Amino acid sequence: MSWTEKIKDFEIFLKFERNFSDNTLDAYLRDIRKLQNYAETELTGTGPQEITFTQLQEYLYQLSKQKFSERSQARWVSSIKAFFKYLVEDEIRTDNPAILLEGPKLGLYLPDTLSFDDIERIITAIDISTDLGKRNQCMIEVLYGCGLRVSELIDIKISNINYKENYLKVDGKGDKSRFVPLADYTTRLIRDYIKNVRSQYKINKKFEDILFLNSRGSAMSRVIVFIIIKELTEKAGISKRISPHTFRHSFATHLLQNGADLRYIQEMLGHSSITTTEIYTHLKTEELRDVILNYHPRNIT
Repeated sequence: MSWTEKIKDFEIFLKFERNFSDNTLDAYLRDIRKLQNYAETELTGTGPQEITFTQLQEYLYQLSKQKFSERSQARWVSSIKAFFKYLVEDEIRTDNPAILLEGPKLGLYLPDTLSFDDIERIITAIDISTDLGKRNQCMIEVLYGCGLRVSELIDIKISNINYKENYLKVDGKGDKSRFVPLADYTTRLIRDYIKNVRSQYKINKKFEDILFLNSRGSAMSRVIVFIIIKELTEKAGISKRISPHTFRHSFATHLLQNGADLRYIQEMLGHSSITTTEIYTHLKTEELRDVILNYHPRNIT
């Protein structure tokens, strides 16, 4: 039984039974294919049924020496564990060689955020005298104003915008939908973009219901959104490493700073667990710590 065959079966399992998103699925499959390459080149004749715990440990040790981040290493362990757990459940193996694997201990990850002034500087850097600029302005405002993932942004359907009640239906991870309120200002920008910019495109029939389009009338790619944000950040003179996800983190952080309940933020972000959303309480704690260090009389010299 070959690696390729079992990886394909694993892909089907993750996609249809575990309901993995495309991005998570791609990451898991890349990780297992790396293991396949190692087994085929360094462990000649060793298939997924024969590989041992010791061999998996050695593989991970060799990878760790290449100075990959701890988060990457933790994901490799997670992917490998999921793969061999699947093989056991599918009765391909009677033992699980990955069950005792341990990933690196991860510290608390505090995501980068933008201040509201930073957001304003980035939006001000957009040349809204052009159709492209108007589209980009609308796109950034929706990304920040709704706390979306980049994959959710480029998949927004016009039919999912409710102008009467001012909300957006978002198709999120694992085919889970949620409803995000739209500010009047954001709604006006969307209407203006659709009426005065999008209507000028020759739209590919396949993408007639997609909100944000490229100049060829097709859906935008994740890469293009990254590039647009990188260029605007540089133009605004902001030195932080900014990605589309930074706007999502900033959305949540600003809501919390202004007194929003954590559970409402969880709903708007589409987090299945409140634990994921609680990362933003740590951000607030860091902010409070800075206030104490900078303004408490015992710390002022």
